[in-house]
Amino acid sequence: MGQKVALIIGAGDALGSAIARRFAREGYIACVVRRDVEKLAPLVAAIEAEGGKAIAYGADARKEEQVKALYATIEKDVGPIEVMVFNIGANVQFSITETSAQKYFKVWEMGCMSGFLAGREAAKFMLTRGHGTILFTGATASTRGAANFAAFAGAKHGLRALAQSMARELGPQGIHVAHIVIDGAIDTEFIKNLFPERYKLKEVDGILNPAHIAENYWHLHRQPRTAWTFEMDLRPYLEQW
Repeated sequence: MGQKVALIIGAGDALGSAIARRFAREGYIACVVRRDVEKLAPLVAAIEAEGGKAIAYGADARKEEQVKALYATIEKDVGPIEVMVFNIGANVQFSITETSAQKYFKVWEMGCMSGFLAGREAAKFMLTRGHGTILFTGATASTRGAANFAAFAGAKHGLRALAQSMARELGPQGIHVAHIVIDGAIDTEFIKNLFPERYKLKEVDGILNPAHIAENYWHLHRQPRTAWTFEMDLRPYLEQW
């Protein structure tokens, strides 16, 4: 009890896992969260094999009571949450005429509403200590809505606005809130299977490496408060923007 905690909500197989491993290497207990807790077993094993500590939790970040219970359990049983990373994606593609209200709402719940719940609960605990870091993973859609991505862009625009508001409110109280725009394809099985031509760019460092992205999350957390970054955008050198 008492060791600092890095909470990663949305600890997927690529970026979320890389972020958890990066903080664990610095001595933080990585509390990693997915809806299906069994899918976290390989990540926990990898962190422990590297000499770190990790604890897996199953929770639906869209459900208020589950999020509140998650934070309360970690703060009570593990340690103070020093950094919270919200890394839930919800990247889907539908024509606007094929986007049902149910689809749009589900994407918004995953990409924005759950970010609000995670951010709010983190703020409650961090404010009692007067310090902490809250990091939100954004995307190209956070600043530019592409054709056929209305639901995803709406959710990501909303998450960015949430991060801006929180940064302005919580910054003067010692809480560093930052938003990271991931602009480009990440080295994942999703990209490998669905966009093989894009994935080939990995051979020339043309897609984002999760470990390199994670390094920037660590950098943001370690910034002195005299020079905080609110928004950071990351893209491979080949990306057109």
